[in-house]
Amino acid sequence: MITIDISAAVHSRAGLGRYSERLARALLDARPERFALFYNRGQDGRFPTTLPANTPQFSIKAGYKPWRTAVLLGQLTHIPFNRLVPSTELFHSTEHLLMPLRGIPTVLTVHDLIYKLFPAYHKKLNYWYLNTAMPLFCRRADAIIAVSQASKQDIVKQYGIDPAKIHVVYEAPSSLFQPVSPTRVAHIRQTYKLPERYLVHLSTIEPRKNLGRLLDALKLLRNLFPELTLVLVGGKGWLYDDFFAKIEADGLQDAVIPLGWVADEDLPGVLAGAALAVQPSLYEGFGLPILEHMACGQVVAASNSSSHPEVGGQAAAYFDPLNTEEMTAVIHHLLTDKDEYEYRRELGLAQAARFSWARAAQETMVVYDGLL
Repeated sequence: MITIDISAAVHSRAGLGRYSERLARALLDARPERFALFYNRGQDGRFPTTLPANTPQFSIKAGYKPWRTAVLLGQLTHIPFNRLVPSTELFHSTEHLLMPLRGIPTVLTVHDLIYKLFPAYHKKLNYWYLNTAMPLFCRRADAIIAVSQASKQDIVKQYGIDPAKIHVVYEAPSSLFQPVSPTRVAHIRQTYKLPERYLVHLSTIEPRKNLGRLLDALKLLRNLFPELTLVLVGGKGWLYDDFFAKIEADGLQDAVIPLGWVADEDLPGVLAGAALAVQPSLYEGFGLPILEHMACGQVVAASNSSSHPEVGGQAAAYFDPLNTEEMTAVIHHLLTDKDEYEYRRELGLAQAARFSWARAAQETMVVYDGLL
């Protein structure tokens, strides 16, 4: 039996939670008899309603920080945690936390090395933990799944891991993301009081998302399009105070709408209703929002950093994330050239269709079978 750690999904931790829930669901759809699920319930964890409740489950109830500490100490002292996952033949950690096990092959998904490449963008304690633990977890894992070639290259370069041990398996947008009818878009616009013309950005708010420069671009664009606004979809991550202070300082209070978390069923309408999606991030392990926008028929202007060109292919329009003028010019071009916009819209729908969780599950099982 193969056991998958879905703790991130149980605690709905943004991208990591989506990844573990959707991968587990696709694996269970393909071969339900092969899998069991492990998770740390913590204080307020909820088993995802999208996963079959009759799947064999192992769980513990520990605080997030004590559990992370226990796992790292277990790895450092070579104390195995086998009793937590009885009858397991292989264990897959889907977040950056690898339980120490003896005599059981382990797979670790590495999403990104942001803490290593952008230490200033992490809280000090989290930075210390990941910087200490991740090189050890990467060495101890029998196989690593990277979510992009960019992440694979980072792991090889930063930790000297043998590239043969690292397998690239792409994520995919949920089937929820698909083109939306004009009637539905009109309803969503009314429900959320959205303006006629807006740029949309989907992600948590944190420094590496480069939203400060997006505000600078918005300010320049509003000289040409006075009604243009920026709609932010997603919760607050960390170290976001400077960003909100900048909105005030730049006098953009009426031009920026932080929607926060949006219900899944409404999200495609919010994305499709925009004039354009912008993803200016300095670094992404995968950059799933690009595909989510494209699957809804929305065109994306994106930074040319890290994994973005892998994910967006020929469909996205790219800019240097450190060059505000270039960002502004790319956005302006897509807002004014209808033919270019329509061309990229069609390319985007085809690009998003290349990625699927069924395929991710098949490629992940190939990794498992290679170890078993």
